[in-house]
This record gives sequence, structure tokens and C-alpha cells, in this order.
Amino acid sequence: MSGQGLCDCGSGLRAVRCCRFDLSTAGPLPAAAARHLQPLAQRAAEAVERGANAEAEPLCLDVLELAPTHVGALATLYRIRRAQGAARAVEALLRRIVAIDPNDFTATNELTLLLFHQGKLPEAEIHARNAVRIRPAEPQAHNLMGIVLTEQNRPQFGEYHYRRVLELSGRRDPILLANLAWNLKNQGRMAEARALYEESAAAAPDVLQTLLGWAQTEEADRNFPAAADLLERASRVAPANPSVQLTRAVVQGRMERYDAALATLEAMAGADGVALGPGELLEKGRLLDRMGRHGEAFALFAQGKQRLRELTGQAYAAPQADALAARLKGFFTGGRMRLMPRANLAEGPQPVFILGFPRSGTTMVEQTLSAHPAIAAGDELPFINDITGLMPRMLASPLTYPDALADLWLADQRDGLDNLRDYYLQRTRQSGILAPEVAWFTDKMPLNETHLGLISLLFPAAPMIHVLRHPLDVVLSVFSNLLTHGFHCAYALETIARHYVLVMELVEHYRAELTLRYLPIRYEDIVADQAGSVRRMLDFIGAPFDENCLNFHENRRYARTASYAQVAERLYDRSRYRYRAYLEQLAPVIPILEPVIDRLGYRIDR
Repeated sequence: MSGQGLCDCGSGLRAVRCCRFDLSTAGPLPAAAARHLQPLAQRAAEAVERGANAEAEPLCLDVLELAPTHVGALATLYRIRRAQGAARAVEALLRRIVAIDPNDFTATNELTLLLFHQGKLPEAEIHARNAVRIRPAEPQAHNLMGIVLTEQNRPQFGEYHYRRVLELSGRRDPILLANLAWNLKNQGRMAEARALYEESAAAAPDVLQTLLGWAQTEEADRNFPAAADLLERASRVAPANPSVQLTRAVVQGRMERYDAALATLEAMAGADGVALGPGELLEKGRLLDRMGRHGEAFALFAQGKQRLRELTGQAYAAPQADALAARLKGFFTGGRMRLMPRANLAEGPQPVFILGFPRSGTTMVEQTLSAHPAIAAGDELPFINDITGLMPRMLASPLTYPDALADLWLADQRDGLDNLRDYYLQRTRQSGILAPEVAWFTDKMPLNETHLGLISLLFPAAPMIHVLRHPLDVVLSVFSNLLTHGFHCAYALETIARHYVLVMELVEHYRAELTLRYLPIRYEDIVADQAGSVRRMLDFIGAPFDENCLNFHENRRYARTASYAQVAERLYDRSRYRYRAYLEQLAPVIPILEPVIDRLGYRIDR
């Protein structure tokens, strides 16, 4: 009978009492049953405390067969399965506990950590936030919130939670200091990060992650000798650590010591890279790409993405992506938009939206524009995406985005767009990116072009600069980097191509249906005529030309993207038409991309 066998998750429970159990049908446990089962659950918990897991397990299973929502028995069974390394069962049991008791701090904290290590950062953030709500004065909750927000590329907000840990704990824990240092590095505050790393390493000199993070900070700040010295210290702590070796190869590569970088890679344990994680495999592949070993590089890109899928269980969410695109196309039509109000122009600095698929050149454009004294770099601001989730509540609508915008036709919501716009601007001010002399700030959140209709309602006068690049170069570059944007499309070559096409078709829809302040500009044209392209962009924004914009590589701002190293160099052309060296490997996606390649005016040089 379906569901009567043991659950596939490995909990040891029957499926009807585990992952197929409907919590909505579970009523309160009768008092008599609770009195009977509680001693069994208590005996199981005590047995686990003694290390007698074999004795505890059948007791837990007996209790949960009769009472699948018994939190105590679930928590004990979780501890047993965690000790056994049963990953699927651990996750299933934690999810069950948190669903039954959302105020269980321990389970919430453990589930957050598990999701974080799986790379499921958006979901981890949900539970991290709940942990802070449950125990607002608990340092551990704020520490985890800081970690998640920092890795979510929102370091300004992560910093707040790290500093709350310092206040609440009353001690300067070396690991916390190193975490805060990494956060500050991601904000480009290198001197502050360096000081914290020095303090952390002085208190605990042999912590590998501290030395490695410090070395990576020096590498990002272009202080390569200091990075090399720190890696020597790190290698004495962990001589065979692949991350240390890989970072050494990165530093050597940035110093253009390619022979040394190659020797470092060849000396790494495991010639096939079996010991390496997804990020390390991709980094190694990128180095081999720079060395002209394209076949080996692509094989490592593929291996890194396969390892990523295995570790996270994530894959491209095509149904969700297709459904969103269909809803957006159905809502944002010319007829409907002519009836829509627009937000008024607010005082203060205004956004410049730098649009473009990941790895299309948006970071270079942001570094270029933010070298202008009147333009601040906002980096990847998540606020447009946040608004799509907050919109139903802020507009008091029973509908979801984008249909909730129909409530703007109602009398009491005619000013609703001003409220949404103010949310965006207030969050931007809180990010600390604005200075008194600034008139504009950039927002280059990847795939903001998905929401061009919403942006045009909130900021009808805002410049939208869409950076285009040969689609095969874009897909190849995304495949060689560790990215999560776009419904996890970057986890496989074909899904990158399919999502690229979906987004570009959506942009074409917006351009056909809406009036946009929109400037398409090619990455290749910027490389070929930097001065002319910079003038064109600044004229479009309304900013006077500034020579600093031609020397974007001197912009000491740290770009928190995979392009941080490239934009620290002078403008170069080695990434133009990079796909030519990989035509054989890219063959499966050429038919998918050809219509967009033709429409954009590119060609394929075979």
C-alpha cells in the first residue's frame, strides 16, 4: 500500500508517518496518550545522552508511529540520524520540528546551518531571521544572521548582526572578528578588515580560515606579496589544504607568474581534482583557461557544476521561471500600462539601473561610471526583487506580483507606487553607499531586466543601461563561475542558455510594449571604443564627462562579483569572442541561442 513502507528519506519511519504525513490533519495528542508516550520519549533522550543510540532508536520510532508530531521524539531521532550522517533524514526531521514548533530555537538554528552549507541561502535567510525573532538577545542567532546576509551579498546588513554579537557577548572572539573582517572586505573596507584580521590572528594564530580569508583580502586589495606571506603561514597550519593551494595559484596568476601557478595546480592532491569543491574546481578551470588549456578548463567547469548539483540537490527551476515570464508578459502590456499611474520623482540621488545577464560586463560598466564623482556604486541592490515580494502587503492586495499592481486603480492605492519607491530609496540610504556630493547611484542587480515594467513605474525617469555581450561568451562565462541568480540556471550549460533566451525575450516584450528610458550598449563596443562608449553612457545619464571614467581600473572600490580581478586591470580585449576557443564544447547550446544571436546582430565565427 502506498506510503506504508519506510520513508525514502532514511528516517526509519513509515512514509505515512514521515514525509507523506499531512501536518494540517494532526490534532492535539490526547492527554492519556501523552502520559503513555512521554516516558518512552524521555528514556530515548536519556539513552542518547549516554551514547546508547541503538537503545534509543526503537523507542523514538515507537513514539512517532503513534504520535508523528511528538517534538521531543523527533529531536532525539534527529540527533541519532545526525550521528549516523544520514543527511536526508536530518533535513526532513529538522523541517518537521520547525513546522510543528516555529519557536524551537535549536531546531531553527540547526536547519539554518544545514541550508547554508547546502548553498540554499534564500531559504536559510528565512530561518535565520526567525531565529533572531525567537531570541533577539542570543549572540548565536545574530552571528548566523550575519553569516547568511554576508554570503547573500548584503554585507552592510550582515555587519549590523556581527556587531550585535560583539555587544551581546561582551567578548572579541577571534572567529567572530575574522567573520566581521570578511564582511568588511566584501564592502571594500580593506583597512578595517585588515586590522580585524590582525587582531584575530594575534589571538588565535593557527586558524586556517582566518589566514586564508586574510590572504584573499590582500589579494583582492592587490597586495600580492602580503597575500603570499599569509598563504605560507596557512600552509604551515594545513600543508595539503586544497583551498590554500588554489588561492596561491590565484595570487600567482594575478601576478602573471603563470608557470608558478601551473606548478601549484599540478602539485595539488588528486590530479583529477576529486578532493576539490565546486568553487575550487571552477577556479582551477579559470586559471587553465588563462593559460590557454581550454579543453582541460571546460572539463573542470563541467565537473565543478556536476559537483555543485550533487552537493546542493539544486537544478534549474524551469517551471517557475517560465511561469513568472508568462505572468509578466501577460500583465505588462501597452494598453494596461497606459492606464497605470507612475511614481513621482523623489528628492535626492536617483538610481541608474545597469542591466545585463550575469557575466555580460555590468561590473566593468559600474566601475567605469562610479569613477565619476557624482555617481556612487550601489552594487547588487536586492530591493527591486524585495518589492516584488512585499508588494501585496504594501498595496493591501489579495493578489501576488505583478497582478497586485492592478490595485493601483483603486482610490486608496493611487499613491501606492510612491510608497514602493520610498521603500527602495530608504533601503538604499540604509546601505551607506550615498555621499553628499552624489547625484546618482548604480543598481546592477543581475537580472533586474526581468522587472523592467515595475522599474518603469517606480522610476520612470531613471536611466536603464543594458549591457549586451555575445550570447556564447555570456553562457561560457556563467558556466565557468559559481552563480545562483536566475532560478539556479547556472548549474548546467543548457539551462544557462535557456534562461538567457527567456530573459532576452522578456526584454524584447518590454521594449515593444512600454516606453522606457533604455540604452543598449555592447561590451564589445566598450572595448573597441572606450572613450566614445563612456561619453555615450554619461550623456544618456545626464552627467558631464569625467576623465576618471576612462581609468576604471584605478577605482579602488572592491567589486563584490566574480569580475573583481578583471576590473582591477586596464581595459583588455582577451574576453571578446572567447567562445571561439570552445565552439566544440558549446555546440549543444548553439541551436538554443542562435535566434537571439541573430536578433542582437552577432554572428558565430566557426
